[in-house]
Amino acid sequence: MPDNPIVNSSESNSPTSSPNAPYLLTGAAGHLGANLLRRLLSDDVRVRVLLRQEDNNEALEGLDVERVYGDVRDLDATKKAVEGCQGIYHVAAKISTIVGNHAHRREIYECNVIGTRNILQAAREANAGRVVVTGSFSAVGYDLDDPSAPSNETMQFYPMERTMPYERSKVLVEHECWRAAAQGQDVVVATCCALIGSYDYLPSRLGRTLCDYTRGKIRAYVDGGFEFVAARDIVQGHLLCMHHGRSGEKYIFSTEYKTISQILDLFEEVSGIKRSSRRIPPRLMLVASEIASFYLSKFHPSVPQRFTPGAIRLLQKRRHADTSKARNELGFKPTTIRDAVHEAYAFHYSRNAITNPKAKPPRNLNI
Repeated sequence: MPDNPIVNSSESNSPTSSPNAPYLLTGAAGHLGANLLRRLLSDDVRVRVLLRQEDNNEALEGLDVERVYGDVRDLDATKKAVEGCQGIYHVAAKISTIVGNHAHRREIYECNVIGTRNILQAAREANAGRVVVTGSFSAVGYDLDDPSAPSNETMQFYPMERTMPYERSKVLVEHECWRAAAQGQDVVVATCCALIGSYDYLPSRLGRTLCDYTRGKIRAYVDGGFEFVAARDIVQGHLLCMHHGRSGEKYIFSTEYKTISQILDLFEEVSGIKRSSRRIPPRLMLVASEIASFYLSKFHPSVPQRFTPGAIRLLQKRRHADTSKARNELGFKPTTIRDAVHEAYAFHYSRNAITNPKAKPPRNLNI
């Protein structure tokens, strides 16, 4: 940590909360939430989780946590979940790289924007301390003349181009946070990049891609690049935001920038399965993905889509992140994406999701 860290923790802003009061965690069944939950429990932090009864909550099996059931879109249920807490990690979100139909877009908006508004209102009324909200790097602005130049927290999202509903929703999530902060509420945004690591139960897009790779389903790729974050690093980032961040600020957390080619190299390293060298031109892939995404979204909306038009456009920008604010103010020290890929592979291997008999066992990791 820095010699003089900026301390503005939730404990100092929730005078009615006892030191033993729980922290509320939303989105605990998801990839980031499952990792954050385990870190909190390992630190002997009392945790309450808000779950949806109908969701896949396998990530919580066997864990000693207080469970409450409800939906962040339901203000009354959210208020009940928040009552008596000393701080909140709001991780829950509807993540998507497709445009989808009207119902899909409305779900993104209500889960992400209305859900965040409800969490903030409930926390404010219950005097529940600091709220750390998970943000997205796709909602951070970039240099319009050089998209690959490092982006920092001061750069505004550019709305004058085609963007994904998810991206727009995360911008609106930040607006809800800054509106609450302007009214005096204690809120910090922890900005997450493309996440990879263990405890990926659902699994995530990257986790699913890793498993598909070992089955020989990734026969070609479109190159590009993005900022990736190890699960352990973004978890650390959330803890740093809770206990040392400045209220009304956001911090970008990334581990490393990687090209898709470099990610495939790591997939080959961990699995022993030779990667494809066939690279599809981005323009050709974009046209093909537009057609495929339109068809699947309209007629088979439940089918996962890997290379969507939105994802390809993001990759072609080759965006880099400037994490100096998190490093200088919070003492953020990222690990490596190589280690994160090994951890992800070990986790999926242990769950028998790596079905190719030619795939090698993972290196010795404590998952």
